[in-house]
Amino acid sequence: MTAPYWLNPRDASYEFPPVELALSEPNGLLAIGGDLKPERIIKAYQHGIFPWFSEDQPILWWSPNPRAVLFPEQLRVARSLRKTIKKEIYSITLDQAFNDVIHACAAPRNANNGTWITPQMINAYCELHRRGLAHSVEAWQNGKLAGGLYGIALGKVFFGESMFNRATDASKVAFVYLVTQLQRWGFHVIDCQVTTSHLISLGATEIDRQRFVELLAYATTLPAISGHWRFDPDHRPLSGTLRHE
Repeated sequence: MTAPYWLNPRDASYEFPPVELALSEPNGLLAIGGDLKPERIIKAYQHGIFPWFSEDQPILWWSPNPRAVLFPEQLRVARSLRKTIKKEIYSITLDQAFNDVIHACAAPRNANNGTWITPQMINAYCELHRRGLAHSVEAWQNGKLAGGLYGIALGKVFFGESMFNRATDASKVAFVYLVTQLQRWGFHVIDCQVTTSHLISLGATEIDRQRFVELLAYATTLPAISGHWRFDPDHRPLSGTLRHE
């Protein structure tokens, strides 16, 4: 295959081509077009595919190889981050401000950059949140949103999408809270999509795409945590299974 597959937005089967047909350059580009209906997005994530495109592009669907993932039990918390968590600088919540979080993630990182979280994407993921499939984690400081992240959960897999910071380490603290809660709920893996030094510092690793897809085939069918999420009342982020430096 020398070019990505074109999806028909009128195709109600929402089928994707096999991920093995994704391009190696650019890494993982599999398909173009279609739409962002919840059914298509869910089908994509179940097969290790996600949408990622800018405002001046058609919808692009990706399945890179290798895949960046974090196994919850391999979460790594640096000594400095542990100190920040213990100081309780931030109050962390789940699903309390999804709309605010996704809009904050969509804000350009600097004046010269646009965003891939387009209004079309925001509408689609807000609908998934209303259905109890997309979730946000919020870090609050003095009653104001200081950082956070959002993603999609299917079965016992969390697919991380984006995070933002307005204060030092706010999103990292939110991430630690999330991962340690996912440990308690028996989640198998967190999809990080593409490797970054930031994610590696938190314990992420790369696995072969085929292994990832096989993992999804099982873990996304496991019983889900339904509805909008809340932390367990006795949840403590530093009391779970952690690696630290």
